[in-house]
Amino acid sequence: MGLFILRRLGVMLLTALCLTFIVFWLTNLYPNLEKLAKNQGNFRMSDEAVASFLGDRGYLQPLPVKFGQWLGVMPGWVTEGEDPADTFGRCFLAGTPEEDRPTRCGVLQGDWGFSTVFKDEVGATVLTRLALTGKLMLCVLLLMVPSALIIGVLAGMREGSKLDRSLSTFSIATTATPEYVSGVIFIALLASSKFGVSPWLADMGWIDGKTLFLGSATSAMENATFWNFFLPVLTISLYGMGYIARMTRASMTEVMTAQYIRTARLKGVKFSDIVMKHALRNALIAPFTVIMLQIPWLLNGVVIVETLFNYKGFGWLLVQAAANNDIELLLAVSVISVIVVLVTQLISDIGYVYLNPRIRIS
Repeated sequence: MGLFILRRLGVMLLTALCLTFIVFWLTNLYPNLEKLAKNQGNFRMSDEAVASFLGDRGYLQPLPVKFGQWLGVMPGWVTEGEDPADTFGRCFLAGTPEEDRPTRCGVLQGDWGFSTVFKDEVGATVLTRLALTGKLMLCVLLLMVPSALIIGVLAGMREGSKLDRSLSTFSIATTATPEYVSGVIFIALLASSKFGVSPWLADMGWIDGKTLFLGSATSAMENATFWNFFLPVLTISLYGMGYIARMTRASMTEVMTAQYIRTARLKGVKFSDIVMKHALRNALIAPFTVIMLQIPWLLNGVVIVETLFNYKGFGWLLVQAAANNDIELLLAVSVISVIVVLVTQLISDIGYVYLNPRIRIS
């Protein structure tokens, strides 16, 4: 197992490096750099002025050199001015004494660059937004995974029954409904003071405020409560719940028709014991993969819900970086996304061994 993990970590490192280089190449195409120069300078800049701006800031260097500087394995660029006080570089500001100028400043040194949109360090910006989305992801997983597994197991226990058909229809409906549709419906029904059930509940005196839930999750960024955080969590959970439930149902149905299950029934084992002790563990192997794949999706795919409920998390940050051509921020977000995908895949592979002892790692 240890050798397997070491090999996988090596492959993960190589994969992350290759994917990061591709993203770095795409973000450093000249049209993007030209747009960056005009955003920071003047939209009426001439081609010569754009080239001078980019050249002074190291953007026109060969791609491998720029990538090495961004990683921190190569010395950063330096632009010499006529006056020593006008000399500046990637790793220091103009006017920094020569003895205080660091040679390398990249990802390996913990320097992710400076965001041109938020006017702040990229590392601090990403960590703040990542923590907000992490809080949202945790609440979604706590609601989505147990609910989906229960629905899938109940539907798969008795294939073809009314309960199976009802739960399968519910699963298909939730998966087929986009988040921006269900989110708007929930806001109209549960968070509107003029429509839905909130006015009726307020008139009956069953709720203290004007609405049952808050339609905006902005306040949840500072203090998440059931009132201001439930609707975005419910919106995301319902969309992912149906897919997990369908996979669990299919896996459970297959396991319940296996020979060892039939043998247990013939021996007179209680049906509940058959499900819990024999069928459930084997039925969870396929859903486990789907559940692990939900984590990368939650990290980047919740941008619609975050925008709808005005919750400025990691997905919202990704859109801001791409829309404003913030190269350093976009690179950092991409690297984090790649790492999350690779780590979840590693956890998924290791989890197979513990869920099914028949699987062995050579």
